[in-house]
Amino acid sequence: MNDSSWGAPTGTGHTGYWGPTEHGSVQGAAPAGPAYDAQQAQHTRPMPIVPDLPAYGGDQDEDRGTARLGGPLFRDQTFRDETPSAQPRAAVPQNPEPMPDAPQPAPAPQKKSAGRDLGAAIGVGIGLGAVILASLFFVKAVFIGVIAVAVVVGLWELTRRLDERKGIKAPLVPLAVGGAAMVVAGYVRGAEGAWVAMALTALAVLVWRMTEPPEGYLKDVTAGVFAAFYVPFLATFVAMMLTADDGPQRVLTFLLLTVVSDTGAYAIGWRFGKHKLAPRISPGKTREGLLGAVAFAMVAGALCMELLIHDGTWWQGLLLGLAVAGSATLGDLGESMIKRDLGIKDMGTLLPGHGGIMDRLDSLLPTAPVVWLLMVVFVGSG
Repeated sequence: MNDSSWGAPTGTGHTGYWGPTEHGSVQGAAPAGPAYDAQQAQHTRPMPIVPDLPAYGGDQDEDRGTARLGGPLFRDQTFRDETPSAQPRAAVPQNPEPMPDAPQPAPAPQKKSAGRDLGAAIGVGIGLGAVILASLFFVKAVFIGVIAVAVVVGLWELTRRLDERKGIKAPLVPLAVGGAAMVVAGYVRGAEGAWVAMALTALAVLVWRMTEPPEGYLKDVTAGVFAAFYVPFLATFVAMMLTADDGPQRVLTFLLLTVVSDTGAYAIGWRFGKHKLAPRISPGKTREGLLGAVAFAMVAGALCMELLIHDGTWWQGLLLGLAVAGSATLGDLGESMIKRDLGIKDMGTLLPGHGGIMDRLDSLLPTAPVVWLLMVVFVGSG
């Protein structure tokens, strides 16, 4: 570039060049910028260096405006309106280093959540307990009615979920009628009456389904027979416990041990649980929770057998509590398998804080025949 491209100074009043001349400093001349040598800027004004546009073609003005909202993006970057007018654009580094990220505050530790509405759960539990105890110790027939109602509602929840999620249409009418009859037959005629009612209910399911098209017949009746066994037949053992002379005490022991087992598993698992028990089935259950269930149930079993059951002993209660903790856990895992297969969290929404009736019967149903059998073995059926 020759000198005439930008023009030489003319006159003493001209101040548009940078630095001193060979004859000395010129009054009023601006100091040389940091990126230029004063000896090389005697007769020419340096052309400002314009940074290249980004490869992707962004808008520099928009980027500059964005950066200005929060201060310079770079350690040495300044803007046109923040620098002296004499400072050349060449002073802005072409490849500035970004400022290190500011240290972020550590996230506040989150408290463990119980995972459900404890207030509603406790309120519903107290209400159900009051109804059960009142009917159990005052009018046994009313308690049998409570069992029958729970069975029918549980069957309704199960069959509805099977239909919604899998398209399986297990016939509800024969299941509901047969299930209620099964509970009454078990109370009146014992185990023999329960088995006969179970067989008749299964037969009624087979016949009832014949009134519809044959497509899906096998899966529908299979689900119906499974539902008949899973809900009313297992519940019949509670009615059979009630036939003994100390029947109310046996049923109360059964209920207390199951609830205590679930409570111990929940409390210990929530507070100390670290090792998963069955992560593919129920990720929330832990080995520590299982140990809590066993410990709580064994202590409660020893107390119940000593204080409630005639001729019962504490060591029998320890074994009973151990068995209840195992059966209740397996029952809970069994229903978790069903719900996981169906892709649901709860079987229903009837009980706030608990889910549905089936979500409360999951550990009670498989525990009933275990307690009934051990009571017969330990203290007899009378």
